[in-house]
Amino acid sequence: MATKNRFSTKPSSGIGPWLGIASIVILIDQLTKITVAKLLTHGETRPITSFFDLVLAHNKGAAFSFLAAESGWQRYFFTGLGIAAALFIIYLLKKNAGQRLFCWALALILGGAIGNVIDRILYGYVIDFLDVHVAGWHWPAFNVADSAICVGAVMFVLDELRRVNK
Repeated sequence: MATKNRFSTKPSSGIGPWLGIASIVILIDQLTKITVAKLLTHGETRPITSFFDLVLAHNKGAAFSFLAAESGWQRYFFTGLGIAAALFIIYLLKKNAGQRLFCWALALILGGAIGNVIDRILYGYVIDFLDVHVAGWHWPAFNVADSAICVGAVMFVLDELRRVNK
């Protein structure tokens, strides 16, 4: 009877490391949101540099406050969408666990999506607090989860471009 070589140098192709990365993103996201929510009141701004502030904002919509002014249905819609996306990403991670760049992208997106879903479930809105501004132009406030989703999306595009060029 053959046994599995426990000392193989072949990289693991399991889903565990990717879920670990997603968990770290969720942890950092939630810790930063809790910290800022304790330090600031809603709408309060703390200048950090000439182009960056901390601000406590409650986003009831999606990216860039899309649909934030609606009657409340968007909370359930975006929560459901986030959960569906997380389940699909977990499926993709299981199916493609050996593809490093692709899975890094998915793990970051997964962590960010779950981080924002947690906010929607607990508070009914997403806590945003990072405010970047240059020459009077303000980027919409965002958070660690949003950043992870954006970095994951860029990595996803790079992975696709790499595949096309092969």
